[in-house]
Amino acid sequence: MPDHSSRPLSPSNIPMDALSEVLQDFRLSGVNYGRCELRHPWSIAFSQQQLLRFHFVSQGPCWIHTETQGWQELNDGDLVLLPQGIAHRLASAPDVEGDSLESCQITRWGSNVCEVVREGTGATSTLFCGSMALGAHALNPLIALMPPIIKGCDVASNDPIVGPLLAAMSVEATQPQMGSATVLSRMADLLAARLIRCWVNCSGASTTGWLAAIRDPHIGRALAAIHRDPGHNWTLESLAGVAGQSRSIFAERFSAILGEGAARYLGRLRMQLARELLGQSGMSVAEVATRLGYESEASFARAFKRITSVSPGVVRRTSSGRMDMDFGF
Repeated sequence: MPDHSSRPLSPSNIPMDALSEVLQDFRLSGVNYGRCELRHPWSIAFSQQQLLRFHFVSQGPCWIHTETQGWQELNDGDLVLLPQGIAHRLASAPDVEGDSLESCQITRWGSNVCEVVREGTGATSTLFCGSMALGAHALNPLIALMPPIIKGCDVASNDPIVGPLLAAMSVEATQPQMGSATVLSRMADLLAARLIRCWVNCSGASTTGWLAAIRDPHIGRALAAIHRDPGHNWTLESLAGVAGQSRSIFAERFSAILGEGAARYLGRLRMQLARELLGQSGMSVAEVATRLGYESEASFARAFKRITSVSPGVVRRTSSGRMDMDFGF
């Protein structure tokens, strides 16, 4: 079992702001960032991917098309976040057909930053586009709840830091120096975290589900503790203590808000994390079992197969390893 003696968890030291606790260790495990200077007419298709995508329009014209919302015009300064990486298209006008990448010159500055240029005589569009891979399993439930497309003009206007942060990212991308990829990655961490917080603050007050849970002063504390340390030997009694409630009241309230008991929620979260560790970190099944608080590899394997319907060994063998950081270029 992991040693948690160095950071005991109790009602006195679990913060009331559960979202801050969930975001505390938020890191993007990978970022690709590109500056695009495209002359009208142009059109670029972005395929579905399991990564967050974002597009910032420094200068238009620019339109975005998704299957559910059709064409939407983007103005100068607009930021679009696509949390689930759905398929979409960017274009200088809705009537532009085909894909313009074949006529673009793509210059890479290191492995994670590039410039995309399309010459011509039409109006110039300047965009900053990127893909981001989550490195924090704690945010996965929140990402799943977010709408498929979020326009930053609806969200970022509530955060005065977002504008200057995007400007700084633009400078870093257009004037690359030693360490630019790392600096951009850290800026993207901050950008995504603040956009997520803005969206949570602007979302309607739901009485059930994950958003309602992290807003609840009692359940939110327990939820933050679970996500902070999913490998801890949590019991219903210890979680109720973190929440500052009796065992029976906590169990009833947790199930009412999240639609399942705390033990089942913890088990699913552990298996979600296990998939990530087995698939991308190169850890062995035994190492993952220890990391997640299981007494033996066998007990972990049984729990994993019961919840996911496949064995951990199969997931580890069939994983492709590092996620492809394709962002359309």
